[in-house]
Amino acid sequence: MEHYLDNSATTRVCREAAEAALKAMTESYGNPSSTHTKGREAKRLLDESRKQVASALGCTPQELVFTSCGSESDNWAILKGAELMRRRGKHVISSMAEHDAVLKSLEELERQGYEVTRLRPDRTGAIPAQAVLDALRSDTILVSLMLVNNETGAVTDIAAIAKAMKKAASQALLHTDAVQAFMKLPFTAKSLGADMISISGHKIHAPKGIGALYIRNGLKLKPYILGGSQESGRRAGTEAMSQIAAFGAACAVAKAGFEENARHMAALRSLAIEELSRDLPELVVIGGGAPHILSISLPGWRSEVLMNYMEEREIYVSKSSACKKGGRSHVLEALGLEPRVIDGAIRIGLSRFNTEEDIHALAEGLRAARERLAHV
Repeated sequence: MEHYLDNSATTRVCREAAEAALKAMTESYGNPSSTHTKGREAKRLLDESRKQVASALGCTPQELVFTSCGSESDNWAILKGAELMRRRGKHVISSMAEHDAVLKSLEELERQGYEVTRLRPDRTGAIPAQAVLDALRSDTILVSLMLVNNETGAVTDIAAIAKAMKKAASQALLHTDAVQAFMKLPFTAKSLGADMISISGHKIHAPKGIGALYIRNGLKLKPYILGGSQESGRRAGTEAMSQIAAFGAACAVAKAGFEENARHMAALRSLAIEELSRDLPELVVIGGGAPHILSISLPGWRSEVLMNYMEEREIYVSKSSACKKGGRSHVLEALGLEPRVIDGAIRIGLSRFNTEEDIHALAEGLRAARERLAHV
């Protein structure tokens, strides 16, 4: 029996999203920019899907632009956000524990002459608001920080940072990568107070290949992809209607069951910690805060070996971000963990579809792996 516990990497597409995608591909298949009947039909679907995603994010439909993924949203927000503000300065604040989509965008800014301050996370993996305040300068034009860390589940208080920046009269734009937080933590665009927010579909049971960027009303962010006048002139390219329709459907389902789903995932996370701590005394729980991500380590064991053994039992976990292959996790290194802890780290990603049986299988699998490997 399969036990999929890598939902932070991607999720199984839910039935509602799959049905919406199929309908968009086989019935409402027109180009939303076409003026004939099929085009207008597709445009109505596009508008309705945008409303569904915007409703889940707590913003107006006009503030939401569809992208191909969270990485594109991050790239756009950072590169074009800095470009928009460059006449006011060239200093950017981020952290050492960001997703590679952010880190590599920051490296590109440095090649263009910007100065980047990368804050070290605290022991929980979060970035304190005071650390941001201490790093703010008169020439700071952009702050980009992840809301939920994709490897540890640590939660950074973006709302507190937004308030602190406002109180300090900072001119800087605030961007947050909320890909791992969307439909997992209770927040809205308004409650966060960020100028730009990145989200992605495949983390919430929609297909891969669809994301969105919230752009605060009034912020004149330049397009990242040039061409036609789609997305109100903000992102060129014919809209990926099947993915967009699926994203909207997935958002509607996730929003309707949000509280129950969050409680369910949090309960499974607690159960996993309880069972694993009881049976594996050397277990280290790393960071945490979000209900759906559990980062653990069995110091002295190699995560790749443990994962391979678990895969033989159809138990699927990961050692860090699926976007990072090879090498040690820069996130866990930023936490200052010992190499043996980092080398034995495993990430467990939960979704509303997981059950207690998955957790029991995980605990049993890790116990068996340790026992078997100890005699190899």
